[in-house]
Amino acid sequence: MAGILAGALLLSACSSGDDGGSPAGGDPASGSAAPSDTPVAVTFEPAGGTAVNPAMPIVVKAANGKLLDVTVTNPAKGKTVAGKLAADGSSWTSTEPLGYGATYKIVAHAQGSNGKPVEQANQITTLSPKKQANANLIPAPSAVASTGVGVGQPIVFSFGKVAVKNKAAVEKALTVESTPKQEGGWYWIDDSNVHYRPKEYWKAGTTLKVTAKIYGVDFGGGVFGAEDRTETYKVHDSWIAKADGNTEQMQIFHNGQMVKSMPISMGKDATPTHLGAHVISDKQANYTMDSCTYGVCPPDPKAYRSNEKWSERISNDGEFVHENPNSVGQQGSSNVSHGCINLNDANAQWFFQNMGLGDVVEVTNSGGPQLPVWDLYGDWSKSWPDWQAGSAIK
Repeated sequence: MAGILAGALLLSACSSGDDGGSPAGGDPASGSAAPSDTPVAVTFEPAGGTAVNPAMPIVVKAANGKLLDVTVTNPAKGKTVAGKLAADGSSWTSTEPLGYGATYKIVAHAQGSNGKPVEQANQITTLSPKKQANANLIPAPSAVASTGVGVGQPIVFSFGKVAVKNKAAVEKALTVESTPKQEGGWYWIDDSNVHYRPKEYWKAGTTLKVTAKIYGVDFGGGVFGAEDRTETYKVHDSWIAKADGNTEQMQIFHNGQMVKSMPISMGKDATPTHLGAHVISDKQANYTMDSCTYGVCPPDPKAYRSNEKWSERISNDGEFVHENPNSVGQQGSSNVSHGCINLNDANAQWFFQNMGLGDVVEVTNSGGPQLPVWDLYGDWSKSWPDWQAGSAIK
């Protein structure tokens, strides 16, 4: 009996560990820290430094705890940057863009899961562009707000005297949303001007939402976008004039139906009217036409200067549709103008009253060359594949 009892005691002693240590599971006082003891970790994006892009939002995050508040200030101006704290306190994100060439101080207050408060600070300085580029829209939205634009109207962003080097980056920041949806694309006319047109003329009644999110976009050469812009255009009824140099007639179509035909005189052999689709860009009841505006000045025999009524510009090198009493005898029979489309007074007034900005004048059989794509709104001279090739995004 004593032997059995001694064996049991020996077995019991062996089960508690053969190294004489603590029981299985360890001593909490000497083991790893519990999760509740881990301090909160606050991180900043961007992490700090200079030459930060001001379009990049400031993001502050908390791990092993939560953010209580975040303050971002521009000490030079004493302004606070707006931001939003996540409902669970895991992050804070600025909700307004920063300024160029400014320093911002960031202070975050957080609380760990252990209940201990923490304050963390950071500082960033945004980049200073050599020059800022504005997204100028043509036509000016305010100029056509009440009238709308015609079905041939391209949307033009002009960046003034800025030569855009990073065309693809800028183009990606530009959008045109059409309702109803229509296929369209961008074409760089030159280094400072990019045009957008649909594959075919706009559908009558289309709404166009045009956006340039260029703030913070690197144009190249130290130039950055000045500010974002969003505008809306409305396309009115379809008005298309078809001027034929063989018949010396111009037919007017309203929403696809011919509503009027009128005799015309186009450019003579020495100054033929350009072929192709022209888009009306301006209209003046009285306008002084001066060939000097496109480089033909006295004593050049081709120079001229005259006041004309009911004038609507269809290209940038002196082509208009307008009234000309001096060519009434030739209207309907021969071409005698300097490149314009001449009408009699009654027809010119009717055309002026019904046709406007963005409406189309298609010229055929004039004996002239194709209207160049760069000639203000020569956009329709390009086939759709050639137009798409003018995009900087490949």
